[in-house]
Amino acid sequence: MDEDLSCREGVKTETSEVLFSFGVIADIQYADLEDGYNFLETQKRYYRHSLHHLQSAIEDWNGEEVQPQFVLQLGDIIDGFNAQHKMSEKALARVMEEFKKLKAPVHHIWGNHELYNFSRNYLRQSVLNSKYLQDQTWLCNSAREQHSTEEASAEFYHAYHFCPKTKFRFILLDTYDLSLLGRDSSTKKYQDSLHLLRKNNPNENLNSPVGLAEHQFVQFNGGFSQDQLDWVDEVLTYADINQERVVIVGHIPIHPDASNCVCLAWNYKDALAVIHSHHSVVCFLAGHLHDNGYCLDSNGVHHITFDGIIETPPESHAFGTISVYDDRMVLKGRGRVPNLVMPYRKHHNTMYCNNTVNSTVL
Repeated sequence: MDEDLSCREGVKTETSEVLFSFGVIADIQYADLEDGYNFLETQKRYYRHSLHHLQSAIEDWNGEEVQPQFVLQLGDIIDGFNAQHKMSEKALARVMEEFKKLKAPVHHIWGNHELYNFSRNYLRQSVLNSKYLQDQTWLCNSAREQHSTEEASAEFYHAYHFCPKTKFRFILLDTYDLSLLGRDSSTKKYQDSLHLLRKNNPNENLNSPVGLAEHQFVQFNGGFSQDQLDWVDEVLTYADINQERVVIVGHIPIHPDASNCVCLAWNYKDALAVIHSHHSVVCFLAGHLHDNGYCLDSNGVHHITFDGIIETPPESHAFGTISVYDDRMVLKGRGRVPNLVMPYRKHHNTMYCNNTVNSTVL
């Protein structure tokens, strides 16, 4: 069997008890609008029906024999068109009414469409701020957290981590920490982000990757500040020392073999360098692309990019449940999301899987 097939389709592995499971869903992008198309008019978007897909996913999770302990919502919960039609709050309330029916808590990631609809200050006070679910034990024990000022922590406010079970940690990243979206243009973070973007993208339309040496430097993407990368390094050092398994979650993919060249975080190489300097990371989960992407990188980290609900036809689905075992994680996909077995890496494991990614520009 080819190595990539064994990773993609699943292989016979030793059975063991499921420690816990969690749901994953990406890019719902609900709007009370007729169907439309993406910017390139290559993919149909089902704005109203995306809500029905969410309803179906919630019914499935609530009905599972081993119910998910939590759900990861990977960002872009409502579409940017809501802002143009002045119905952002109404659309968000409609989606959250469905999430209230879920029997498990939801961890919300912020994507570009959240920031088309709302400012970061608004999001901090909204139902999409799930940071209250963070690991309180870490907050009590971390000298960095104790001495950080409110202003400094706000720089990547939505990044946090939590432990659903002993020896397992989840880190949620703010992939729009560096970004023009959702920030007041008078702030230093906005000006720093604009300088970085202009340095790498001279196009009049900053959402255009045409002619760029690094195609990810477009306005609908974002990146990580050094402060956030240092924070991730600290958390992963703690995880290494305590022999934890870590899942990292962000809206934007950080590996080019799990995405196309456009839909990547601006400084994805910096993020990979931090992750690869530690041995605790099992996988990185992302959305944003709207199409499935996967690779097992040269350091043994699984990168999964989830299909988007927004571009899923009414007759299909696009969500999944990941079951966690002592030796692996197993993704049970629905509809467009394929099944996947993710064995935990061994030190110095250099295996990797090839992947196929569709070229969809958001």
